[in-house]
Amino acid sequence: MIATATQSVYDIKIKSLQGEPINLHQFKGKKILFVNVASKCGFTPQYRDLQKLQDTYKDSLVIIGVPCNQFGKQEPGNSKEIEEFCEVNYGVSFLMTEKIDVKGENQHPLYAWLTKKSLNGKQNSVVKWNFQKYLIDEHGEFLDYYYSITSPKSSRLLKYLN
Repeated sequence: MIATATQSVYDIKIKSLQGEPINLHQFKGKKILFVNVASKCGFTPQYRDLQKLQDTYKDSLVIIGVPCNQFGKQEPGNSKEIEEFCEVNYGVSFLMTEKIDVKGENQHPLYAWLTKKSLNGKQNSVVKWNFQKYLIDEHGEFLDYYYSITSPKSSRLLKYLN
């Protein structure tokens, strides 16, 4: 499946960590923060702050973790292992997708949309490492992105939520 410029982020197909289709349309009216995640990364403790962010802004924000093994092979686990790791170590209850590629020739259409101005209408970017964040507004419009070093508690991110 190839993402197209006329396609809304809500039309992109992706599955949950449990293999069920995720209907992104259900999140219209809320901001969405997509984060490519990994269990064995120096940024992995951000799971804790991402969960706090989800809990604090649950009425206006949906966080979607997107496991990826493309950076330092830091997400080697299968779906069950990833789910258990996140729940046990960080109390993660926010939505997690299937493990995908966020760059390269097998880039998932979601990340094609997030990283290509021709698709998102706003700007190009490159996913540089685990825990890079992409923020979408309540209408499915691209707002901004943040490199891994940007904490989920950063004022650069929170300004869109307050």
